[in-house]
Amino acid sequence: MAGDRLFGLGGKVAAVIGAGSGIGEAVACGCARQGATVRCLDVDLDAATDTAEAIAADGGVADAGLLDITDANSVDDALDGVTERHGGLDIVVCTPAVNVRKPILDYTGDEFDRVVGLNLKGSFHVLQAAGRIMTARGRGSIIFFSSIRAQVVEPGQSVYASTKAGIVQLVRTAAAEFGPSGVRVNAVGPGVVETPLTAPIKAEPKWYDAYAAKSVFNRWATAEEMVGPTVFLASDAASFVTGTLLMADGGWTAVDGRFDPLS
Repeated sequence: MAGDRLFGLGGKVAAVIGAGSGIGEAVACGCARQGATVRCLDVDLDAATDTAEAIAADGGVADAGLLDITDANSVDDALDGVTERHGGLDIVVCTPAVNVRKPILDYTGDEFDRVVGLNLKGSFHVLQAAGRIMTARGRGSIIFFSSIRAQVVEPGQSVYASTKAGIVQLVRTAAAEFGPSGVRVNAVGPGVVETPLTAPIKAEPKWYDAYAAKSVFNRWATAEEMVGPTVFLASDAASFVTGTLLMADGGWTAVDGRFDPLS
């Protein structure tokens, strides 16, 4: 395998779900820069279109479509549409998530259904649709976004953390089931990333600083820093990588405490 093609995505078709903003937008642009034809999918069609237009302005190839992953039929139609429009589907990246921060005793049934319905059930819809297409074709890479919350928690994160841990188990099971057909399934586990979803936290200096201190770099990640791990998992460089959770958390889950007795 030539070194210049190892991480390249030339000739591949990628569907990036959540491409209208945040990590999804960065990943869509990153995949295009590596040569992929990108279908930008989002519940906000205008935002997805803006991303596709930015990719085209940068010399890439992209188009946009509307997708709500809570609707299983729409997910099937959207991914089938990518295959029909572009002649194949090699990469699917799914980033959407929602969080309701509340103590367990204060959670309502509607809030529980909202978080689980998007984060876990929506991801399952994507997994089924992408898996059906890719196993039939005998190849492909499916990438979900989990979180540090799949491994470590804090008060108010019960349902969100449960969904992110559930995504990891879906990924592992799909890797086992789809692998014999040549399809890889993995997840990225970010720490705290500067996105529209985390903007309310960033606006609180004490909260922002506390999260920054959990990284060994003493800062938050940018959305662009999630592109490299995702492109790696999408590319032939990860041809023997499946069923894994790739942590991109600045050391958050690796380091227990910051006191250095040797200093």
